[in-house]
Amino acid sequence: MIEEILDRLDSVKRNFNRALDLGASDGALGDALKARGIAVVSADAGGVFARRTGGVQCDEDRLPFADGSFDLVVQAGGLESINDVPGALTLARRALKPDGLYLGAFAGSGSLSALKAAMLTADMAVGDSLHARIHPQIDVRSAGDLLSRAGFALPVADTARLTVRYRDLFSLLSDVRGMGATNVLRGERAPITRGWLAAAAEAFATHADPDGKVAERFEIICLTGWAPSADQPRPARRGSATTSLATALKPRR
Repeated sequence: MIEEILDRLDSVKRNFNRALDLGASDGALGDALKARGIAVVSADAGGVFARRTGGVQCDEDRLPFADGSFDLVVQAGGLESINDVPGALTLARRALKPDGLYLGAFAGSGSLSALKAAMLTADMAVGDSLHARIHPQIDVRSAGDLLSRAGFALPVADTARLTVRYRDLFSLLSDVRGMGATNVLRGERAPITRGWLAAAAEAFATHADPDGKVAERFEIICLTGWAPSADQPRPARRGSATTSLATALKPRR
């Protein structure tokens, strides 16, 4: 995600002075921005990460920053686990100065397809009922709509696919746990028993390649949006074209 964000940032031909690193985690993205001469304010919902980066502890949908505080906001991960995604994006846009840039990336729809199939099989094999075990995921089309809904100008959403191969279900779950992406909900939840885990592991193994490893997919959705400004390029007024599309597409002899 960090590589995708930095690649998009390097393609922008302008200088940025002050950035907000949302979901700063271990500060790797913020450090990369500092190396480019950009002043960085870090923010993370986790207290340990916030202290480690010398940043602010806050939820992504409850930002404490004044409007127009930054000319760049970056966010590597986090949107996939926020309940109020439109609200979080709106706050990120409000934190930007006019014509400021937002760059984000998160795991979207299409991620963990083998894991989802294995859990579905285990639910049906053990309990004969289905349970919501993965947070709802956003697809690339919806991501573009969310940028527009949040008030960003010139919104762009695209994807980058990452494939990771695992020897078994438990090595994948170890990675998910290491990311802090396991279930954090309190209260009633569908129980995970030894029988359920055995059924899920067996179903997961059916997706293995000839060498015994399962290729799991992570669909990384990348977001680009600009805070509205009066001097930004705008699409031409509807009906103002002087040449018809049929004429433009007509093959030349």
